[in-house]
Amino acid sequence: MNFRDYYEVLGVSKDATADEIRKAFRKLARKYHPDVAEDKEAGEEKFKQINEAYEVLGDPEKRKKYDTLGQNWNQPGAGFTGAAGGMGQGGYEYHFSGTGFSDFFEQFFGRGAHGMAGMSGGGYSDPFSRPSGPRKGVSVDADLLVSLEEAFTGAQRKLRLQARDSGEVREVTVKIPRGVEDGQLLRVRGYGGEGINGGDPGDLYLHVRIESHPFFTVDRSDLLCTLDLAPWEAMFGTKATIKTLKGKIRLTIPPNTEAGETLIASGMGMPRSDGTTGDLHATVRIVVPENPDPEERARWEHLRDTSTFKPRE
Repeated sequence: MNFRDYYEVLGVSKDATADEIRKAFRKLARKYHPDVAEDKEAGEEKFKQINEAYEVLGDPEKRKKYDTLGQNWNQPGAGFTGAAGGMGQGGYEYHFSGTGFSDFFEQFFGRGAHGMAGMSGGGYSDPFSRPSGPRKGVSVDADLLVSLEEAFTGAQRKLRLQARDSGEVREVTVKIPRGVEDGQLLRVRGYGGEGINGGDPGDLYLHVRIESHPFFTVDRSDLLCTLDLAPWEAMFGTKATIKTLKGKIRLTIPPNTEAGETLIASGMGMPRSDGTTGDLHATVRIVVPENPDPEERARWEHLRDTSTFKPRE
């Protein structure tokens, strides 16, 4: 399994600041997001790589661990052993595919790598202490990367579990409920460790991680985004078309709108468990032309020289 250089994926230096990493992610994510990429299939794969890199470098603890171990992450003496997603009865290790994360991420940062495989049903290492009656097998934990679009509409994901010692492969189709939240647990019955003395198998617990999105941030059931306005649009008002997860809508921008003001589109957020829907909050940002042509620049200079407006008085 090859080492993944997440700094190279995002195109930043190893001493990049958190702000530089965030900006690099947003720039690349807006280019390769499946909704806008010219090559949808290639864009989707690239977007997952970008998201995975940001998942690590955007988290101070994960970044520190990644920087400390580096390319020697799986070498003897590195202080790390991975379980690639989960561990079941008696150290029964699994490799997962279809979770949305690479093999490298699963080994380095997966639930098994953190030692979080559940021991809810058995896990007896001493054969003389094993119960005589049936006992349910242990639970197994894994991370599941879910796109914001999947969380909005609901989806199905086909997972493949392979036992590392026996090579046995099992496949299961997991239902991702509409409105699933980051950190939510999805339980798949019967896909954990083998039972003891004829007991039922344990369960598989999937820890949902909502994929970072280039345009939206999730706040519970609300979606947050930035609305860019030209200075004259903010001054005179306008109608702006913006994208939501339900499709495009038009917002009315009132005259004299200031940077930092938030416009709310009711019912355009994430679905809730009670059947209602959150809102979309669009925060205004005033932007100016980066490279105006000479004629436009002259107009700006004329306004600068003749305007009586004093913003700091």
